[in-house]
Amino acid sequence: MSETYDLIVIGGGPAGYPCAIRAGQLGMKVACVDAWLNHDGSPAFGGTCLNAGCIPSKALLESSELYHRAQHEFAAHGITVEGAKLDLAQMQKRKTTVSRSLTSGIKMLFKGAGVVGYEGWGKMLGDGKVEFTAHDGKTETLTAKNVVIATGSAPVELKKIAAFDNDKIVDSWGALEFDAVPGKLGVIGAGVIGVELGSVWSRLGAEVTILEALPNFLPMVDEQVAKEALKHYKKQGLDIKLGAKVASAKADKKGVAVEYELDGKTETMQFDKLIVAVGRRPFTDKLGAQELGVKLTDRGFVEVDSNYKTSVDGVYAVGDVIGGAMLAHKGIEEGVVLAERLAGHAATVNYNAVPSVIYTTPEVAWVGKSEKQAKEEGFEIKTGVSSFAASGRAKALEQAVGFVKVISDVKTDRILGVHMVGPYVSEMIAESVLALEYAATTEDVALTMHAHPTLAETFHEAVLTVDGRAIHGINKKK
Repeated sequence: MSETYDLIVIGGGPAGYPCAIRAGQLGMKVACVDAWLNHDGSPAFGGTCLNAGCIPSKALLESSELYHRAQHEFAAHGITVEGAKLDLAQMQKRKTTVSRSLTSGIKMLFKGAGVVGYEGWGKMLGDGKVEFTAHDGKTETLTAKNVVIATGSAPVELKKIAAFDNDKIVDSWGALEFDAVPGKLGVIGAGVIGVELGSVWSRLGAEVTILEALPNFLPMVDEQVAKEALKHYKKQGLDIKLGAKVASAKADKKGVAVEYELDGKTETMQFDKLIVAVGRRPFTDKLGAQELGVKLTDRGFVEVDSNYKTSVDGVYAVGDVIGGAMLAHKGIEEGVVLAERLAGHAATVNYNAVPSVIYTTPEVAWVGKSEKQAKEEGFEIKTGVSSFAASGRAKALEQAVGFVKVISDVKTDRILGVHMVGPYVSEMIAESVLALEYAATTEDVALTMHAHPTLAETFHEAVLTVDGRAIHGINKKK
């Protein structure tokens, strides 16, 4: 027996489940198929983000930060903490509770939007047919007018260099599941995932070394901000080796021996655990995409046009699987926009205003163009920088480090990009995204009152500094 729908979404992560919910809100009969299984065998919607990425990693980052502050910062506030002990089992239990409280909520959201959730694998058969295979092996055929591929991404494995063994050599998910703090921890890759995971275990007592093949740190971030972040990470004890190209990683009962080349010399380091965090790849396993004729790029991403339509009629794709910024919020917006377009509404994603965040301490956040990108694209620019050292709120938090940098167009005064490093900039960046979305000028923000004392004032001061109008900061000499 075949169940018929208006829309079938294959993948229940940040791109898939919002697409399904929005389509249901718009009156479509919708099914969402997701194959995720947690390590304990329990199925869950939410994809990598809610189960093994964004949410559990932020839970551990918060817990490890509190542990670190109790040991090193509370005394400055007049709070003496004696005998602070780490209960890693409880920390991990809390992380899992936070994650599963959100994944279980998706089923309630489905119910409210009239979406039918299927836990298992979905394989496209053509003509709108999808073969659903439950985790117990039972199969049935679902049919729909349109099918959406939202199967996300998976960690890249260095099979010839550092193959995962899920014990000594792990991916980003495995790095969130350690039951003991490694004495010496190695991380391959100094990107967002690498520095966040490195920070978690460093705060908890591990000696962390991060090996990055590229010569520059966080090349996607404005260079000035990246240098500031690197300075603080090293000060905190992260040993970040840039230009270190890993040749091999061999695990045994003692740990992992990693051989790498740096400055023309071959070096070897021994670690208790090794995290491989060198990026993510599109996940299309068991989907039947290629058999159906769905075109993929050389890197395996699903090719789509400006309407997220694939090479096969009635088949669309959104999220990590189509490439671009592999960010949950970008996937959410694509899923929602696609649902609205399928319902006949006008909707779009502004890819020039996609924020990015690194949840370390200090945090790093950015949106729009860096100074280098703006110059390479031919803009005549003006910049403004304001330090959190001048912020009363940052001082009260005992976190007066970092700064905000604003890049604007000389000819139009429009803000082109904002890059931040400092306390809670993950929350502050929202105002900058809104500024880019509405094509705000530096004058627009300069004339906008900001509450005092707040961290957001530092963004305001940076905007004022662009035109030499800063009140609490240092203006550039003309």
